[in-house]
Amino acid sequence: MNGVRYPSGMEATTVHDICPAPMAGRRERKKQRTREALVDAAFRLFQEKGFDATTVEEIADEVDVSSRTFFRYFASKEDVVLTFQEEQFTTMLEALSSRPAAEPVLTALRNAAVSVIRACENGQYGFDPERFGCIQQMMESSPAVFGRSLEHGQKKQSEITRIIAERMGVDPAADLRPHVMAGLANCAFHSAFEVLAAGVAKTDRFSEVVDEVFAVMEDGLAYRSEEETAAG
Repeated sequence: MNGVRYPSGMEATTVHDICPAPMAGRRERKKQRTREALVDAAFRLFQEKGFDATTVEEIADEVDVSSRTFFRYFASKEDVVLTFQEEQFTTMLEALSSRPAAEPVLTALRNAAVSVIRACENGQYGFDPERFGCIQQMMESSPAVFGRSLEHGQKKQSEITRIIAERMGVDPAADLRPHVMAGLANCAFHSAFEVLAAGVAKTDRFSEVVDEVFAVMEDGLAYRSEEETAAG
């Protein structure tokens, strides 16, 4: 074929057969660029118009693609928001895994969560602080975003449970404590958003509110009424 000999039983019929990797690499880079453009356009519109007032069609138009193309990348506009939360969650798991082994579990969860959220607020590790602030506002104002975040947290809870079980040196299939601790961490995040939405927080910095919620949890777990204390 065109003067090129191939081993017996092999035949190059297209350019893709000869060098598929570079072509595949270009396709993946193009997909990644489109995905990033959709995310950028979505957050720009969310900030300008609000989450609920923004449509999928408007996001797609901003990138000059069809709505069908949008749905190849995201199941809904709520899922665009979750791309940022997924990055934040992954970073938090890494932070939790690196906490000192002697640190109590709830303290380790608190320190890992607060450090990562503070990093998001300050633009560290490549996080966009404006985008983080936009997500915070949407969580407080949009039931759809808050609901999807709850679902996301429930799906990811098993990963937190696994890391906690490893720290404790127990089998999560036989010990409920890692599950309870992971549930408390999830509760802390969403309670913080509810506290902000209710206007009862002392600050509007999410990291400080999360820290305060964890403190309340720790106090609550250790709480004894005056009658119990007097009884010994």
